Amino acid sequence: MVFLTKAAAARVARGEEARAADGGGREGEEPLHVASRLHAFNRFELKYLVPVEQAADIRDELAERMDRDPHSPVGGYGVWSLYYDTPRLRFYWEKIEGLKFRRKLRIRHYGSPDGVTDDSPVCVEIKQRVNRVTQKRRITLPYGVARRLCDEREMVDHSAKESAFVQEVLELVVRLDLRPTVITGYQREALVGRDADTGLRVTFDRRVRGRDRDFHFGVETPENRFTLPPHLSVMEIKVNERTPHWITDLAARRDLNLVRISKYVQSVEAFGMAPRSVFHIAEADCPPRTTPIEEQPPQERPTRPAASLKAGAQ
Repeated sequence: MVFLTKAAAARVARGEEARAADGGGREGEEPLHVASRLHAFNRFELKYLVPVEQAADIRDELAERMDRDPHSPVGGYGVWSLYYDTPRLRFYWEKIEGLKFRRKLRIRHYGSPDGVTDDSPVCVEIKQRVNRVTQKRRITLPYGVARRLCDEREMVDHSAKESAFVQEVLELVVRLDLRPTVITGYQREALVGRDADTGLRVTFDRRVRGRDRDFHFGVETPENRFTLPPHLSVMEIKVNERTPHWITDLAARRDLNLVRISKYVQSVEAFGMAPRSVFHIAEADCPPRTTPIEEQPPQERPTRPAASLKAGAQ
């Protein structure tokens, strides 16, 4: 795989524009004006664990300099991912060991998993890490076609532009004997930068949950469990190049600490599929920051117990 510099990418883009103006490229090539379902991007990511109540305050402060993602309604939207791994959890261990190059394969659905059918659009995605850069490549397919590619290991119909990616997915699944491992889900709110910060994106993920069985998005009564303490949310700062200074100032002022956390790794360990690592976030390690009950006024004392990790998390 070759990664182009900005200058080289610009030259390639100019060349494509010229070929498009001439009516296309070599015989048999797909015309350049035809939209592709393939999407790819590189970025840096910073993660923080933030209590849900504090996350709301941070989101309001960010909103003074950022816009709500047009695809993010009030209250956020669901993100559900089916992760694939080898029988010996190769991708999991690559993350734990901090390999400079690592990747994982997943099928992702945006929105509620209720009513997902074979025709519902999903993304087949390879997420990889090269040193400090996170790279994502994905293709949008009908759910049934995506499962044929990843589960049944069949070549599926695709365009010329999508060929290399589809073949890479199929090669990974077959060569490494990948199989469904866990499903993760959460509610996400997203903001995007404006003006000079157009490459900035900040997300807040809450109600992080998942399961280690029933690997189908459309299961009517899934046995989901919280895989992160429900009073915590994951705040991610995503940038194309460098983090704006005002964002780092905000993190320092609010005493936010960077964490190394993966929702996939958290799920694997939460369901006992691998020993818990030093990066595992347990409920006992992150109790809610509340005033002891005996110190609260009677009218403010809770009348029911807090949610448990083992409670239903539909």
